[in-house]
Amino acid sequence: MKYIFLLSLLIFSLTPSLSAKILISPIDAMKENYSPTATISKKNILLPNKQFKKIQADAQVKLKTKIYRIYTAVEDGKVLGYGILINNKVRSNNAVIIYFIANDILKGIEIIAFNEPPEYIPNKTWSSQFKDIPTEKMLRLSRDIPTITGATLSARSITDGSRIAFALYNEVIRGK
Repeated sequence: MKYIFLLSLLIFSLTPSLSAKILISPIDAMKENYSPTATISKKNILLPNKQFKKIQADAQVKLKTKIYRIYTAVEDGKVLGYGILINNKVRSNNAVIIYFIANDILKGIEIIAFNEPPEYIPNKTWSSQFKDIPTEKMLRLSRDIPTITGATLSARSITDGSRIAFALYNEVIRGK
């Protein structure tokens, strides 16, 4: 019964945010980032209270959910990397970003769904700043990542999401 409740909660929490303006599927984004022949698996995780509080403290962001989805790319029995899906509110609607992490380094990001007006979507040049960053570094808007004129809330949401992804990776995947 507990698992049915958790599954329905997960579906309810992810469905509204993914229902509109999907730009690319997370599986396709993983294959594009790691390898077209990689096997991609997904795992939904429910954070226990202790982990939830630790991740929230490490990320210095108020978490709105305890449920997250982590993708793993595997090829020839070797893990190529992970994709951590983060759903954040931008202004009044949500954006879903996948953060690609391999060997303790952020390799890049991809916007999966964006429910705000398209002019608020950060361009590829701005998004390319999220490459080759160690997961120990907690990025800050205006200090590490410049804001975007006219899309400051998008920039803040993506930067805050990177800290959540790093904290999740460090706590759940690396076990630190």
